[in-house]
Amino acid sequence: NMSTETSRRDFLGMSFAAVAAVGGAAALVGMKQAWDPLPSVLAAGFTEIDLAAIGLEPGKPQTFTWRGKPIFVLQKTAEMEQFDGDLVLGDKRYTVAIGLCTHLGCIPAWKKDMWKCACHGGEFNANGQQTFGPPPKPLVIPPFKVNGTVLTLGEEGPESKKMMEARAQGVKIWQKLMNHYLVLK
Repeated sequence: NMSTETSRRDFLGMSFAAVAAVGGAAALVGMKQAWDPLPSVLAAGFTEIDLAAIGLEPGKPQTFTWRGKPIFVLQKTAEMEQFDGDLVLGDKRYTVAIGLCTHLGCIPAWKKDMWKCACHGGEFNANGQQTFGPPPKPLVIPPFKVNGTVLTLGEEGPESKKMMEARAQGVKIWQKLMNHYLVLK
């Protein structure tokens, strides 16, 4: 009689465990579907810009939109400073940056040879590096990949990594200069 009770108890315990496991798996599938971005969000995640087809005029940036943010693309003139962080395609050099001031997120405007932020007077040179005012760091480089003359924003490639590394090096130099200036003051 005791062995029948034990086996019935074991059967009920295993049945409960099986039902709980199936329910837990179903709940995890549902949570994953809720967490995954919607197809419309994924589609908006990538923006392609064909630098050969957009008619960029050297020294005059164009603004594009990626994930609701302005993206500045500037084909540099021969007179503009060459920078390790330039995107180089053939004999042309470009600056690609998210067009939001790193101080409070205003959108700087292009004035002759630099971006100027009207909010608090921040200035960024043609490389996207801060040169004046309160911005704590340069304009941010968006992740992008290059295929021929086409930039695919939202997909990180070796070109954007190179630009980000050069920008990070520039930030370190800027911080050393500012520290030296503050010590001298």
